[in-house]
Amino acid sequence: MKMKTKLSPKIAVGALLLGCLVGWSARAGDVNQIWDTKCAACHGKDGKGQTKMGRKLDIKDLTDAKFQASFTDADAVKAIKEGMTDKAGKETMNAFGDKLSDDDIKALVAHARSLK
Repeated sequence: MKMKTKLSPKIAVGALLLGCLVGWSARAGDVNQIWDTKCAACHGKDGKGQTKMGRKLDIKDLTDAKFQASFTDADAVKAIKEGMTDKAGKETMNAFGDKLSDDDIKALVAHARSLK
């Protein structure tokens, strides 16, 4: 015979919140890893774009609130999914739509927004 354990509402809510925090924390760790492996070579760990490749491609400073205001989250999602090209059609940012989940891409946009 199985015994059911009753949890008080406070314990149940606490367990739910803890689960959310652990999930969010794991997600935050994932986005930092993704940023470090897929973005930092050009954008820099700090988002300023002051890397060798960032300077070559004239990458904008993601810590600049004025620059951040110049694009929407939807624009950022599209750029991450589809990549970017310059006016001559030369690829300036790889496409990651087939390499990252939608949740990962949303997390990257949120991470980029947090840099300002």
